[in-house]
Amino acid sequence: MALYRIPLRQHVGAPCVATVQIGDEVLRGQCIADPNGLGAKIHSSVSGKIINITEEAIEIEGEVIDKQDYVKIKKCESIVEIAYEAGIVGAGGAGFPTHIKLKSEIPDGYVIANCVECEPILNHNIRLLEENPEIVIKGIRYAMESTKAPKGYIAIKAKNKRAIESLKSAIGEAKDIEVKELRDMYPMGEERAIIHEIFGKWLTPEQLPIEAKCVVMNGETLANLTRAVEDLKPVIDKDITVGGKLKSGKEANVFFQVPIGTPINNLINECGGIDGDFGEVVIGGPYTGKSGDIHSSVVTKISGGAIVTIPLPEFDGPIGLLVCACGADESRLRDIAEKMKSEVVAVTKCKNIVEVRGTNKCLTPGDCPGQVQGVMHLKRNGAKRILISNCSDCTNTVMCCAPNMGIPVYHHTDHIFRTVDHELTRRLPMEEEK
Repeated sequence: MALYRIPLRQHVGAPCVATVQIGDEVLRGQCIADPNGLGAKIHSSVSGKIINITEEAIEIEGEVIDKQDYVKIKKCESIVEIAYEAGIVGAGGAGFPTHIKLKSEIPDGYVIANCVECEPILNHNIRLLEENPEIVIKGIRYAMESTKAPKGYIAIKAKNKRAIESLKSAIGEAKDIEVKELRDMYPMGEERAIIHEIFGKWLTPEQLPIEAKCVVMNGETLANLTRAVEDLKPVIDKDITVGGKLKSGKEANVFFQVPIGTPINNLINECGGIDGDFGEVVIGGPYTGKSGDIHSSVVTKISGGAIVTIPLPEFDGPIGLLVCACGADESRLRDIAEKMKSEVVAVTKCKNIVEVRGTNKCLTPGDCPGQVQGVMHLKRNGAKRILISNCSDCTNTVMCCAPNMGIPVYHHTDHIFRTVDHELTRRLPMEEEK
C-alpha cells in the first residue's frame, strides 16, 4: 500500500467538494468529489482507504493491482454527458472542463486537436501520436459528432516527422480530418496562434476560439474522450514526461497512464533518482511550469511534466523583470530572481500584453513587437541585468537591443535548458542567416 494525494482542484474553477469521508473504502474509478460550480468530477485512481481529507486534497492509502480494473462511469445518452461523468478537463495544462466545450454547436466549424506540444523537453503527446494515433483521431471524431463540426484539423509541429507519418497513415483516405504542420517556435501551441496559423486570422485576446467557429482540444484530452466513450473510463491516469538532472541521463522519460495522485518523487526515483545537487523541480514545461516541492508534488489531470534542474545562476545585484503573457508570470519571475539572490528593482510588461478578465493575454502570440522601451525602462530604474519570460519572437527583439545597451539578459528557462543541453531561448536567426 502507498499514499496517494488527490488534489480537489485539478481544473479551472473552484475546488471540488469531497463526497467521501475519512475511513471510507474506495475503489479505483469511484467518484470521490463533485464540482462546486465550474469544474469536473474527481475519481479515485486507486483502491484503498481514505485516511485524510483537507481543503486541498483527499489522501488515500491504496494501490493499483490492475490498471484495467476500475469502476466504470454510468452509461450516458450524449458525449457531453460522458465527458462530464468522466471528469475530463484540458490535459495540456489549462484544465478547462471538456464537457462545456463539447456543448458548442458549430455545423460549419472545426474541431482542432492541439498536438503542438509547444513546451520543449515534454514529449509524451508526440510519443502517444507515434505509437497510438488512432486514440486521438477517434477522439476528434467524437468531438466532431458532439459539436456537429464537419471538419477536424490536427495541429502539430512539422519537425515531428514520425508522429505526422503515423497520423497520416491512420487517417488514410479520409477527408474529414487533416494534418496541419506548424512552425517550430514558442508559443505555437497557444489556441489563437494555432487558429492564426491554420486560417490566417488573429482573434483578439477577448475572443474565444468559438468565435472563429473552432473548438480546440489537447491531444491527450481527446484520447481521454475516446477512453470515456468506448471504455467508460473516468480520468484516473495521466501521461507525463520526467526529465532533467537524473541518474538515468538527460533524455526525457515518458510515463503513460500514471495513476493521479502518484508522488512526483516516485517517478523521479524510477528514473534512478536525482543526480547530485539540484536547483528546483519544475512541474509543467520550461516556459509555463512552476517550482514544485519534491516531497509533496503529485501527478494531476493537468501535470505536463516534472523537470529536475541544475542549481540556478547567482547574481547578487539589481535586476529588472520583463513579464510576457506567453511565459512565466511576475510571481514566477520573482521566485527565480530570489533563487538567483538578485534584488528586483523594476518590473515592466511586454508591450503586447493586455489584461482580460484579470489574466495577462498577448495580442498576437508568437508575433511580437520591439521591446526597446521596456528594456530602457528597466535600465533607467537601476537594473544591471534583466530577467525575461518572453516567447521566441519577443526574446528575439530583446536580444536585438539589450546587449547594445550593456544589459546582460537571463531567460527564465535558462537553468532548465542548460540542464538538458537544449538550445537557450535567445536571438532567432534572421532570414538571411538561415
